[in-house]
Amino acid sequence: MAYPTVSAPYGYKPVNLIGGQVYAGSTRNMSIQYNYATPIYFGDYVTLTAGYATLTTYPVNSTNTTVGVFMGCYYTNPTTKQRQFAQYYPGNVTSGDITAIVADDPDIVIQTAVTTTASSGVIGSASSLLVGSNMVGTTTTGSVSTGNGTGGVVGASAAAASSAGFRVLSLVPESQITSTATYVSGGAPAATSVAVSGLTVGQVLPIGTDVFNLVNGQLQYTGATLSSASTVTTTGNTTLTVSAIATQVAGTVALVQTPEVLVKTNFGAHRYNIA
Repeated sequence: MAYPTVSAPYGYKPVNLIGGQVYAGSTRNMSIQYNYATPIYFGDYVTLTAGYATLTTYPVNSTNTTVGVFMGCYYTNPTTKQRQFAQYYPGNVTSGDITAIVADDPDIVIQTAVTTTASSGVIGSASSLLVGSNMVGTTTTGSVSTGNGTGGVVGASAAAASSAGFRVLSLVPESQITSTATYVSGGAPAATSVAVSGLTVGQVLPIGTDVFNLVNGQLQYTGATLSSASTVTTTGNTTLTVSAIATQVAGTVALVQTPEVLVKTNFGAHRYNIA
């Protein structure tokens, strides 16, 4: 990932605490069992099993609970007998002192990427309509080549289930992608489609792309977001399927894709918050 271009999901990254508190990077050490078989990647969520840190079953939710984000580990290398610090735990390490470094504060704010489906690494979009609502996490495993997790959240509005693991705090504006087009037809209040022209052929607009009017250089949200993905096949008219429009679409249209969000684990998903 070359920020601010988000090319792939990168796991769950602690950046702050709710309420605007500063996240100082504090962590807790947790043991990983001798010869634990499952790899754990930087930015993965972990839970506790019989007192040992183990990979959380994905997606994180009120059933698959967590105690925090894995931030690397250290152990005595069984071959060299030297202390080794690692970006990720590779699995099947025959050492008795494997220690996971875990960001376990239940109030940490997480920055993460948005994908099109739970099992996909394809970057999607989170709509403004999801801020304050829930999002479902993904189910993908990490990358051996980078040592990083590949987790994220699912962009489809339908993913905002009550049992979901994450609450959306805000969108990340720095990595948003804006495309401009010209209004053609439709787009009346309560309508669920609008035709525009002038988009780039081959461009893919994912579910969750928000529709704005550009008025005097300012973005005016129409209340509509793409409810179906659209691939642009012509510089002519492209009909977009959207959620119910609140404000008439007109003039110059800005289509805003948001590939990253700030979230926190829901109350029932973090084990420190469960009775």
